[in-house]
Amino acid sequence: MTQQQAPATLDYRSPTTPTPLSQKVLGWLNVVGTFAALLLVFGFFSVMAPQSFPTAQNIETLARQTTTVAIGAMGMTLIIVAGGIDLSVGSIVALVVVVIAMVLQAGAGPWIAAVAGILTGAACGLLNGLLITSLRVVPFIVTLGMLEALRGLATHLAHEQPIYSKPQGLQKIIAALGPAERWKIFPAGVWIMLVIVALTAVLLRYTRFGRHVVAVGSNEQTARLCGIPVTRVKVLVYTLGGLITGIAGLMQYSRLTIGDPTIAQGMELDIIAAVVIGGGSLSGGEGSALGSLIGAAIMATISAGGSHLGWANSTQRIITGAIIIVAVALDQLRHRTAAAAQGD
Repeated sequence: MTQQQAPATLDYRSPTTPTPLSQKVLGWLNVVGTFAALLLVFGFFSVMAPQSFPTAQNIETLARQTTTVAIGAMGMTLIIVAGGIDLSVGSIVALVVVVIAMVLQAGAGPWIAAVAGILTGAACGLLNGLLITSLRVVPFIVTLGMLEALRGLATHLAHEQPIYSKPQGLQKIIAALGPAERWKIFPAGVWIMLVIVALTAVLLRYTRFGRHVVAVGSNEQTARLCGIPVTRVKVLVYTLGGLITGIAGLMQYSRLTIGDPTIAQGMELDIIAAVVIGGGSLSGGEGSALGSLIGAAIMATISAGGSHLGWANSTQRIITGAIIIVAVALDQLRHRTAAAAQGD
């Protein structure tokens, strides 16, 4: 009896443990369905605005507009798959932008400022993780408090006004390409986004840490019984989430080139929405980097298409809200169907 261990089927520690075929098929169906929705939305606006919407220039603009939310969604994907949530990401972006502007204003080089901003995001994520695990308070409450605290810190550092500084080339990260740069296809920021998406996908699917993240989000108690260091996984997930959000903040600075502490209000909702639309489950244990990218692209396409057609911003938000509700409802239906099938 003393040699009994948890059943092998519950051991999530090996990164090579095969995923059941049904789960793989279901995951790919979610991504394919989300991509089909993106094509449908893009096709609709292309028909309604054929002269301006389905053009190479507009596609580049869409990719640039997707970048900040999509990068932020990669960090949120890790957090949501682990069974958490982070409502402070918008405030982290604002703080990162302020820090970058302050460092530049102090005379430091652009890449020192960029690294300072990214590390600021990582520090915020680490603090979130430590508070959640040490205080044992639900992530919703901790990150809601951090949303206010970090926004206040950004405002305090900026002395309640925007910080103007020379971007020293950082604006080129996400700027539109000139005629001589068309060979790049997309600006550097878009390629950075795609690299982060790829790295997030590999991390979740092919590494031991990724399997631990899925295990913790699927069933935290079972993960503990399997010997997974749940506390460490959570802290690392929130730290990585903060680091990636710091990169999103760099993209935001590249677009605006000012340290405005009031920016990115409500961005946390856009980022969470991108993950949910992309198939991420707020119950934890499910989500994909590619799905979250497509979810962010859907939101950017609706926003851009609505602008092309002259829709009011309120109309765009109503449509986006309806899509989020449908995505969550479908996720709940899928879980109930799976539970009923297991019960049979």
